[in-house]
Amino acid sequence: MDTEKIRNFCIIAHIDHGKSTLADRLLQFTHTVNDRQMREQVLDDMDLERERGITIKASAVRMAYKAKDGLVYELNLIDTPGHVDFSYEVSKSLAACEGAVLLVDAAQGVEAQTVANLQQALDKKLKIIPVVNKIDLQNAEPDRVKDEMKSILKLEEGAVTLASAKEGWGTEEILERIVKEVPAPKGDEKAELQALIFDSKYDVYRGVIVYIRVVNGTITKGIHIVMMSSGKRYEVQEVGIFRPEMQAVDSLSSGEVGYITCQIKEAKDVTNGDTVTDAKRPAKEPLLGYRQMKSMVFCGIYPVNAKDFDALKKAVDKLKLSDASFIYEVESSQSLGFGYRCGFLGLLHMEIVQERLEREYDLDLVLTTPSVVYRIKDKKGKEIEIDNPSRLPDPQNILEILEPYTTTYIMIPQDGLSMVIDYCKTKRGEYKSTEYISHDKIKLVFEMPLSEIIVDFYDKIKSMTKGYGSLDYEITGYRPSDLVKLDILINGQLCEALSSIAHREKAQFKGKALAEKLKELIPRQLFEVIIQAAIGMKILARTRVAPMGKNVTSKCYGGDITRKRKLWEKQKEGKKRMKQFGRIQIPQEAFLAALKI
Repeated sequence: MDTEKIRNFCIIAHIDHGKSTLADRLLQFTHTVNDRQMREQVLDDMDLERERGITIKASAVRMAYKAKDGLVYELNLIDTPGHVDFSYEVSKSLAACEGAVLLVDAAQGVEAQTVANLQQALDKKLKIIPVVNKIDLQNAEPDRVKDEMKSILKLEEGAVTLASAKEGWGTEEILERIVKEVPAPKGDEKAELQALIFDSKYDVYRGVIVYIRVVNGTITKGIHIVMMSSGKRYEVQEVGIFRPEMQAVDSLSSGEVGYITCQIKEAKDVTNGDTVTDAKRPAKEPLLGYRQMKSMVFCGIYPVNAKDFDALKKAVDKLKLSDASFIYEVESSQSLGFGYRCGFLGLLHMEIVQERLEREYDLDLVLTTPSVVYRIKDKKGKEIEIDNPSRLPDPQNILEILEPYTTTYIMIPQDGLSMVIDYCKTKRGEYKSTEYISHDKIKLVFEMPLSEIIVDFYDKIKSMTKGYGSLDYEITGYRPSDLVKLDILINGQLCEALSSIAHREKAQFKGKALAEKLKELIPRQLFEVIIQAAIGMKILARTRVAPMGKNVTSKCYGGDITRKRKLWEKQKEGKKRMKQFGRIQIPQEAFLAALKI
């Protein structure tokens, strides 16, 4: 294919601004899918994506479009997610494109992730095509949103296209702009092979399917390739494109997007951002690739049944392939047995991974309280990083504890200003600035600890602003804080899975709230269950789950009271023994409740 007729582009936007719907209309208009194949969210092929109505994984598709100039162009669309947790997927997609369609909701206007995604695209020097979507809505204000885009995003007059992906308005205009404005890929198909791996997935029959964007050279079936980061060699079994289902082709040359299969058995043998080259005529230098994302939230994942650990091991290996930002290592817990300490980009990412493991691999799992990465300076001058409260050294050996801080950008309507500022201050936020974006939209900037925003901060902002608030944050470094380890004791035994690191001022409240919540959630036993929250040897809160009653004297009809007393004493001894040796099953809801406190 002549590279002058190839266009590689992606769609970027805040969550729920219509990316997947616009992708559907583009596929329909170019007849890539027929009416029989058509359904909502064609490119979202995971059940989870369809149920939640969000894109989780970036996906690719090739379209053939006959433009008004009479030429047929090959358009490669890479669909991207919009949620802040999946910004890594966006960065991967941008690395494989020359242009981006920037979508903004005609009712909600520019949101925090719109600005963040645009900045990523500009950093990669992509051509931006701004589009105001959902102009068919009753509360749509396209003129206001166009003004917002011009002032915030610094766009030129007349550069914005109006569209409704749901109704199909503006689809042809967007396609024409892609053909005219997005530059053709640069590259030489006669040069040494250089192909960027931007994604991959595991197939039971074909092994690892590697998604590539060919930058230079040509890749064909039967050639031997080398992964430049690991030096591993493979023979190409199949070369193909996405339409949107996989379709085998003879070759992929410079500028094209598609996939290859090489009978790669191990998920860890493929690294996103790596360069594929020809074994006989290798490239001298690998492609730039992209910066690896660092996990910010960690938690333990354990099988409910200890016998399922091997099944969990296989599942996390396969999941890692399709999600490079997910990391894990084996750990063991006194109360839960063997499991994995896993790293995530955020809480939604954690939820998605849990649901995928449970659904796709039929596992029953328990997740421990999430934690961020803390830095500990000890009195000997050493600095260590911990992501698990159980690894915290003895307090007498600690000089100071540092926690990650963020610059947090919150976009809200004007009437929610005082409520949001007050809430941010309760989360240890330091106010930095207020910027008026339009007559009724404000951008707040706070510096806040990451641990305060990873759980339900975004949900609270949404509910305070009737759904119009949006959030974006970036890690700015570490700061010393007065932090302590909060332990939960069940009948005097430490429950590591519920331990957390909390700010000293909030530890008393958090410990009491957690003990009360566990009292509601732990089922009654035949013996008394004592729940305590403690910092070291100091007990902050104590509650009890009363034992189930059993009338052991029901068979006594009158007679001497000593007989009844003897039975009661026997029961008392039995309960004491049960309390000493009995195992208390803590339900999954208890761990989930611990997150929300």
